[in-house]
This record gives sequence, C-alpha cells and structure tokens, in this order.
Amino acid sequence: MRRLLILVLMLAALSAGLWQLSRSRSYQLFGTLVTRVETDQPLVALTFDDGPTEGQTAALLGVLAGRGVRATFFLTGREIEAHPAEAAALSAAGHQLGNHSFSHQRMVLVRPSVVETELARTDAALRTAGETGPLHFRPPYGKRLFVLPWVLAEQNRLTILWDVEPDSDPNAGPERIARAAIEQARPGSIILLHALYPSRAATREALPAIIDGLRARGFRLVTLNELLAAGGIEPGIASSAPTP
Repeated sequence: MRRLLILVLMLAALSAGLWQLSRSRSYQLFGTLVTRVETDQPLVALTFDDGPTEGQTAALLGVLAGRGVRATFFLTGREIEAHPAEAAALSAAGHQLGNHSFSHQRMVLVRPSVVETELARTDAALRTAGETGPLHFRPPYGKRLFVLPWVLAEQNRLTILWDVEPDSDPNAGPERIARAAIEQARPGSIILLHALYPSRAATREALPAIIDGLRARGFRLVTLNELLAAGGIEPGIASSAPTP
C-alpha cells in the first residue's frame, strides 16, 4: 500500500512538472524560445492571434492604418483558407504574418507528423497571402512540450510567446485592457492581443488608447522582425521564403 501511494505521488509530481513545462514562458527543451527581446531601445511589438475573419479584419486594419502602426498577426491556416482576401489585405498593408497552426489544436501530445502537417499547410497559406519573410510560430494557447519544440528546432524556427497579455481575461473592459498594456510594457515587450473575433470588441475598442498610451511613454511600435533585429536575434534560415 505504501509503495502504491509513493508511485501515485511520483506520477502526480511528474504530471505537475510536465504541465508547468508545457506552459513555461522561460524554458523549452528544444529550439529558441522568445518571450521578450533584450534591448535598450524603446521598442515594443503588437501581436494579434487568430483569424483572419470577415468584418473585424477590415476594422482593425483601419485603426492601425489611421495611426501608422505595423503589427504582427499569428494566423491559423484554416481561417486563412476560409478568408483569403482578409489575409492578403493584412500582408498588403505591410503587417507581418506568422504561423499559429492550421487547426488551433493544443500541440502537446501529438506526433511529429501532425506538427509537420500543421506547419506546412499554414506556411503555404501564408505564402499565398503574400508573406515573404521568415515564418515564426506561436503555439496555440502557448502550449508545447517535447515534439513541437523539437520539430521547430529541426526546421530552424523560432517559438514566439509574449510577456504582456492585457486581454487574457475575456471579461475585461477596454479601459482595463488599455491600462494593462500600457503599464506592463517595457523595452522589447511582445504584447499579445486578440481582436479578430466578434467577441473581442473590447480589445478593438481599447486599441487606439493602447497605441496612444504606449507612444506617450516613448515607445515605438514595430513588427516582430524589427524587434528581433534590435535584439540581435537571427530569424531562422529554414523558415525564410523559398527561392523561386
């Protein structure tokens, strides 16, 4: 009975450890993880997850264009295929596009072939949309364990997370979202936002205040690639656009 109890406790500890590893923002077993860029320059990157979608994409583009901001969008392959015009519009407006998987499933306990397919299908959709630069990857829900980081490392790709997530609480109002983004940002921050679904009206409403507030603090808003370059981080060779 005692041995069984010890075994159960060991398994529970192992499970807890693996769960913590899967969501860690500071460590992964393989490849390069970027949560924030080390730089003294007053630069931050606005990044948006999910989409593209009809209606919300055009509205968001209008806000960003009106304030002269270029952002980075981590899109899903499934939604790019469903809304190709919206994805192309993001690229044409000068925004950077990244890979957020094809199906937006948690990629923790999956086979390498599943990861490779998710990456490849979304890469192809991103290239069709017009993205020509390195295709960085952001894991759905930020979750990864063994296989996903290993495949990304094999493909010489960066895993991109974030250090500021002002709209992580879906019930937060625009003022609270804006205040969190402005107050928590620091040089090199990667700010995670969700604004491309109808349910994320609060984030869209907060965006002008976020941009204005960050600029009032002296920050310049740049794309992820520009932020990485400021920190001397190589974008990855294998993820660059193929030579025609």
